[in-house]
Amino acid sequence: MKSICVFCGSKPGAKPIYKEKAIELAKLLVEQDITLVYGGGAIGLMGELARTVRDLGGKVIGIIPDFLMSKEVGLVDGCELHVVKNMHQRKAKMAELSDGFIALPGGIGTFEELFEVLTWKQLSLHKKPIGLLNINSYYDHLLTFMKHAEEEQFFNESGLMKVADEPLTLLQLMSSEHSETTAHYNLI
Repeated sequence: MKSICVFCGSKPGAKPIYKEKAIELAKLLVEQDITLVYGGGAIGLMGELARTVRDLGGKVIGIIPDFLMSKEVGLVDGCELHVVKNMHQRKAKMAELSDGFIALPGGIGTFEELFEVLTWKQLSLHKKPIGLLNINSYYDHLLTFMKHAEEEQFFNESGLMKVADEPLTLLQLMSSEHSETTAHYNLI
């Protein structure tokens, strides 16, 4: 994978571990020469992640709608920033520029972005790996609900998403899926 889109909060969260793991992920992205694609903000977990990648010499691509530039104070210095017209263009551009997706803890915007790429994958609109970084068991209730939806036969999660509580483990799982998918499509 050459680029990964990371969905995460525009707030830092209640516990320091969220920031610590975001920084750990940022370091791994730089070490593995993976470009960070993200929502373009300079605040919260997204700001910490982007600044860390940038400050360590990694490549950062932010995509932000113009109406959020003033609210989220788009991270301009040292990164490639695309200002788009709306949220739909933001998500489409992030997906276009990414080889995979990771969701860190965040709020409803993060949930929506995660579920949209999961839906696209379920509909075979893409084959890119999706990862959920379950820091401090943040997503346990969501995972339980998704299992419930599967048990009630409204949803089949099988193979849509990798889940781990450590950044390195998640990247390894996603990289393995990306390699398998790429090899499969090279054979066709």
